[in-house]
Amino acid sequence: MIDGEPSVTYFKPRGVPLTELEKVSLAMDEFEALRLKDLEGLEQEQAATTMKVSQPTFHRILDSAHKKVADALVKGKAIRIEGGDYVIREKEEERLFKCYECENEWQEPYGTGRPSECPKCNSMNIHRAPSDGGYARIFGGRGLGGRWRHGQN
Repeated sequence: MIDGEPSVTYFKPRGVPLTELEKVSLAMDEFEALRLKDLEGLEQEQAATTMKVSQPTFHRILDSAHKKVADALVKGKAIRIEGGDYVIREKEEERLFKCYECENEWQEPYGTGRPSECPKCNSMNIHRAPSDGGYARIFGGRGLGGRWRHGQN
């Protein structure tokens, strides 16, 4: 399961026509694994849950993606992001939470209840992320006169 298709699907070395380059094909699930782990900074277990695959499967997908990108960068090949077996996630399927101790943000599927703690630092100072339309404290913490503001930092 992926968040959406990329707006750019080809990357290539500058100054070399695409027709003269060897191509590496990066599947959509490999692209999503790179995004979650390397760009968003999720732990593998968290990223696997987000993609609805097992952690060992996520590791294999990520390992394959890393090898393909390294091959393209080292050998001057074009990268094409395409295909594979994937489903685009409906935006309403997950809720975004934020930890106000370590600033970690992560997603939880609807129907699983509110998480009890941050998966990164185990803090209980977690709330729905403002960008997800949730409530976020803007002053103080629990019991410190904190105020709530809907949908803003």
